[in-house]
Amino acid sequence: MLISFVVFYMAVTIAIGLWAARRVHGAKDYLVAGRSLPLYMNVATVFATWFGAETVLSVSATFAKDGLHGIPGDPFGASLCLVLAALLFARLFYRMNLLTIGDFYKHRYGKGVEVLTSVAIVLSYLGWTSAQLTALGLVIHVLSGGAIDLNTAILMGAGIVVLYTMFGGMWSVAFTDLFQTVIILVGLSLVAYLVGDMAGGASKVISQAAADGKLVMFPADMDAAAWWAMASAFFAFAFGSIPQQDVFQRMTSAKDENTAVRGTVIGALIYFVFAFVPIYIAYAAVVHLPELKALFASEDAREIQRILPDLVLGKMPLWAQVLFFGALLSAILSTASGALLAPTATFTENVLRPFVPHMSDRQLLLTLRIILVTFSACALLFALNSKSTMYEMVQNAYNVTLCGAFVPLVAGAYWKRANTQGALLSVIAGIGTWLVAHNVMAEALVPANLMGLAAAVVGMLVGTLAPSVVAHKGHSIEHVLKHQAHRGGAAAHKP
Repeated sequence: MLISFVVFYMAVTIAIGLWAARRVHGAKDYLVAGRSLPLYMNVATVFATWFGAETVLSVSATFAKDGLHGIPGDPFGASLCLVLAALLFARLFYRMNLLTIGDFYKHRYGKGVEVLTSVAIVLSYLGWTSAQLTALGLVIHVLSGGAIDLNTAILMGAGIVVLYTMFGGMWSVAFTDLFQTVIILVGLSLVAYLVGDMAGGASKVISQAAADGKLVMFPADMDAAAWWAMASAFFAFAFGSIPQQDVFQRMTSAKDENTAVRGTVIGALIYFVFAFVPIYIAYAAVVHLPELKALFASEDAREIQRILPDLVLGKMPLWAQVLFFGALLSAILSTASGALLAPTATFTENVLRPFVPHMSDRQLLLTLRIILVTFSACALLFALNSKSTMYEMVQNAYNVTLCGAFVPLVAGAYWKRANTQGALLSVIAGIGTWLVAHNVMAEALVPANLMGLAAAVVGMLVGTLAPSVVAHKGHSIEHVLKHQAHRGGAAAHKP
């Protein structure tokens, strides 16, 4: 019966995605839904894309093991990222009328920086996308009772997401996100009530978590290494996820700039609050079945992610299983579709197109779909060979953009003197330092990603203030906005 529901749910999702694909008539529709999403859809896309498999399975299980101390990146850093992106960049991006975040680097610094930062952004999506595909495969594997092995299940799940995202782009993502948000909110809320009741009620679960020290963010016995580790995770999510195409797409898909700001902030607040629902469910599960703590001792870090699926399948009635796995599938599918579309857009528009500048809109649309399938295959290879938890995979993904794209973005938006030379040195120094520190100084007190971030800041300052060796290839923000206003006015007066 449960398998029948899953098959039906997948079929409905695909149908919605393919129906939405009828709205795609060009690259702008495919990438940013024609800039026409109303507030409620904009909120849904922000929430559903951020609320992924790692939130339901990995962050919740990490809390059950380590408490709030173990999850500074998500939901705390992740929620702050959305608020910062909305307040600092949403209006600017919308007024610049960009198709991808890579276009910002092109206008501000020229093609060289555009390609470098876009490659970093695309590579960062391998870990995030792989986390979603791994989760989708895990669900199919569990629901089949082990009849479908994990790798085959991952392949099956990837095929479903690729199918509807390839044809409908951002329109398919928007409509399926709206449907999936409803399933997530309703399904997990009811499951939380049921599991909490099984564990003795919400007050018992919360008091037990407090007694076990799980609600302490900064334990009294924290040493310097623990402080640095928390800062590393927090900065990776809070700053590293700002220069991401999926965040950019959701803001610029809104019908106007006010909607872009409000939708992103509201989506962030809903995400922050609701992220604690699976956290509550996971800890209630441990309170109800203490034997689940045995999963914490496994050598394979991914094992702790089985806490909720094992509880639901072993102890809950069918209707609760349907609600839980419906919500879980919704979380995974909504995030996976966005995670496939975002790097596809960035690579096609900002890595490939500078070398093939004269593509027609029809050729660009075909290229986007080909690149999406290609990137999906790369993410699959990553997923099939990784043994990290989804939380770890996502955090590692954001380190790439933290060190290679965040500083040039902030400097380009808010420092008029920032130039091409500074941006190039920032990207090279940031990513280079991070890679060297990660591979050579893994035991250092200061985490590799924070070394990379510091090097990126120094690189931007030194490169911009030093005598010019590399000519500045970009334009000021004022110049870009004036050019866009001129283009908009010319288009409005066309007969």
